[in-house]
Amino acid sequence: MQFLRRSLIGLFLTSLTLALLVMAGYALYGAVQSRLAPAERPRMAQERVFTVNVQRVEAGVVAPVLTAFGEVRSRRTLEIRSPMSGRVVELAENFEDGARVEAGQLLVQIDTADASAAVAVAEAESTRAAAELRDAEAALLLARDDLAAAAAQARLRVTALERQQNLQGRGVGTEAAVETAELAVSSAEQAVLSRRQALAQAEARLEQAGNALELQRISLAEARRRLRDTTILADFAGVLADTTVIEGGLVSANERLAALVDPDALEVAFRLSTSQYARLLDPEGRLIPAEVTVLLDVMGTEIATPGQLVRVGATVAEGQTGRLIYARLDAPRGFRPGDFVTVRVAEPPLEDVAVLPAAAVDSAQTVLALGPEDRLEVLPVHLLRRQGNSVIVEAAAVAGREIVTERAPMLGGGIRVRPLRAGGDGGAEAAAHLPARARGEAIETVDELVALSPERRAELIALVEGNARMPQEARARIIAQLEQDHVPAGVIARLEARAGG
Repeated sequence: MQFLRRSLIGLFLTSLTLALLVMAGYALYGAVQSRLAPAERPRMAQERVFTVNVQRVEAGVVAPVLTAFGEVRSRRTLEIRSPMSGRVVELAENFEDGARVEAGQLLVQIDTADASAAVAVAEAESTRAAAELRDAEAALLLARDDLAAAAAQARLRVTALERQQNLQGRGVGTEAAVETAELAVSSAEQAVLSRRQALAQAEARLEQAGNALELQRISLAEARRRLRDTTILADFAGVLADTTVIEGGLVSANERLAALVDPDALEVAFRLSTSQYARLLDPEGRLIPAEVTVLLDVMGTEIATPGQLVRVGATVAEGQTGRLIYARLDAPRGFRPGDFVTVRVAEPPLEDVAVLPAAAVDSAQTVLALGPEDRLEVLPVHLLRRQGNSVIVEAAAVAGREIVTERAPMLGGGIRVRPLRAGGDGGAEAAAHLPARARGEAIETVDELVALSPERRAELIALVEGNARMPQEARARIIAQLEQDHVPAGVIARLEARAGG
């Protein structure tokens, strides 16, 4: 038993000794390998190079386009109202909303019975007044003749009195005869005065008869006008709107029956800010007759018509700002009053300016220009106009320079970039030189598309097909991208980075 215990202890000690020897040998082997291994080189920092689109700035003359929104209105609208009350006995066949009528066409006929009776009564009264006038004229003639006869008789009486007075002076006549002659003269003069009064009355009667006839003629004209008012005609060719009357219905005086709109006489009213309005004034302060284009969006399709500025609102309404401008439509086909439209106004041309993408200018009104060694420079610009996705700036500071068309947060002054120019040449050149690890540069892209030469495209496709570790779906997707006319620069950069690694 003691022999077995000692044997097991010896076996344990032997195994422990062998394990310690193995660990010592492994530690010695690791130390030798560390000693023989070359010294690790420190990793060098890599400069990041971004691929950007650039555009050369060219100075020129640009006519800015001002965009506003307005409402189409009619320059010629007529409210059709009933001049008198009565029953509607006839309507035009096309008396309905949207119907087109011609000038002079019958629209509404009101019952003419009362108006015709009034005309007949006025005509009878006019005839009676005319007869009264003729009687007054005849009476005036008689009164004048009667006055002339009385005056002649008075002259004879005066002559007889003078003869009696002469006889009395010679002692032949008597005093009684003289008195009788004097009484006869007084009676004759009284008769003349009475005839003058009758003449005055005849003249007054004639004037009254003339006035009465004139009043009756006015009454007759009024009655005939009211008779004509029972027939409502279209004053001009146009389109009916808001029709409210039906045949057989009763209408009151001045009741609104419909509206007549001339579809060929339209204008658009739109509001501009005061600064925008100031750009459309001539040196005398008057609104220039600038050309406009009016656009109406109809289910994705635009209807356009030219026009011209004609006037500006006289006052500014309460609670409003800016100026209300009116433009006449030259060919308003397809437009209707009430349409909400887009108005584009051609401003006077600006000289020595350049048009840049809006994304190229930041909030501080600066752009990034390509400098020496393809490094970016920050240049200030004077912003003149904003037009959709473009801006108009003064070209003095950036004329002839290449600027970045799309600003990105990682871009700034001093950053090195790879420019992509329009036309595809710059893109192919940049794609051919994308791998830059040999120069210690790291390539990053900003979602740019580049054009590849056929040789470069075939090389990249062969590189993808030879990568056995790439999944089949990913390989097919990348090959489909490489076969396009323009390939994302990020895809090319990743392929080149893997090949170079």
